[in-house]
Amino acid sequence: MRIGFAPALFFTASALTWSEREHIRHIRNRYVPGFRNTFDNYLQYAPAVATYGLKLAGVRGRNKWPRTLLSHAASLAIMTAVVNSIKYTARVERPDASTRNSFPSGHTATAFANATLLHKEYGDVNPIYSISSYASATFVAFGRSLNNRHWVPDILAGAGIGILSTQLGYFFIDKIYHNRGDNLSLFSRFESSGTPSFLTVRVGSAVAMHNLLAYPGTGADAPTRPGLEAGFEGAWFTGPRWGVGGECAFVTFAVDPSEEMAVDAARPERGHMRLQAQSVGTMNMSVGPYFAVEPGERWVLIAKANVGLAFAAKGTVTAEPAHDTKDLQRELSLYTYEPQTAWMGGVGASMTYKFRDELGVTFYTDYHYARPSVRITYTNPDRPEEQIRSVSQVRTFDYLSAGLRLTAFF
Repeated sequence: MRIGFAPALFFTASALTWSEREHIRHIRNRYVPGFRNTFDNYLQYAPAVATYGLKLAGVRGRNKWPRTLLSHAASLAIMTAVVNSIKYTARVERPDASTRNSFPSGHTATAFANATLLHKEYGDVNPIYSISSYASATFVAFGRSLNNRHWVPDILAGAGIGILSTQLGYFFIDKIYHNRGDNLSLFSRFESSGTPSFLTVRVGSAVAMHNLLAYPGTGADAPTRPGLEAGFEGAWFTGPRWGVGGECAFVTFAVDPSEEMAVDAARPERGHMRLQAQSVGTMNMSVGPYFAVEPGERWVLIAKANVGLAFAAKGTVTAEPAHDTKDLQRELSLYTYEPQTAWMGGVGASMTYKFRDELGVTFYTDYHYARPSVRITYTNPDRPEEQIRSVSQVRTFDYLSAGLRLTAFF
């Protein structure tokens, strides 16, 4: 049933990430441990405010005032009933341990219910309304995680409940009115601007071309595993060929441990240990020119060259005892590493198949390059509060990424 396709994806993602919620929170704590901001308390209502603002401005949408209000009220009633019944039955503790009503996220459900309201009322007028509404809801979802108020499965389930609630609200009200909208016959569907201007959300895999870290004392780099990249991208074209755009993406790589080494080279009988670094990751923000060609009626090929900044997360390297180690009974933090913000350049290409004039699925591949300075601070395991020395080294951080994007044209 088409009405439940998108919610089903969110519910499936919630179930699949349930066992990884602690690990995902660990990543959040590395990048933004002290993040506190109340923007998500207000942004959850933005799509609803935009919907009624457009109506007040005289922009004709799918329905007239009474039907919009009735559909919205039905949607919120369904959403509230579902969210609260699950919250106070499941009683999942929040990540900040404040209460036991974490699952699902009510803020995220409200945001996506309101986003679907704007999409239902004005998505056929121009897809930019749908894109903006769901982008706003996505920021609310990020805010719930950044503020340490919800686990990722809570947020994914909340998004699914929000979308499904509004879909059901409109479904039932449409049955009462015996049609799908008051004004659907009075305006045409979206017509393309004639340019490949787009907004997109993407996810893909990434492969590091060089290892960002080295394990001191081993003579070897810290091997970097294939990682994950996700982010947003968009470009505005003044004509059919040239445009300007930018991207905001997050990439993270797990790091393999070192080979086993003696705890004390002079006394190998004391046992062995491995060095283990935390995952390496950056948030990249860049802008630059875009070039597009259309090799076929439904195909768009886009190339880009961007420049911007890479903001990296700091981490620690610990000594993990091997099975034969007697003197090292627990993990010890040996040093911290902190890559500095650095300039990053990148090039990329993508091919999009437009299954509708305003929507397409895209395969992309990008290459990013940076040379950050990495500050390494060694500590005394017996006295962690004492800093022994700090050194800096410039390392090459470059990677190839490839994946899929959902692309909306406007």
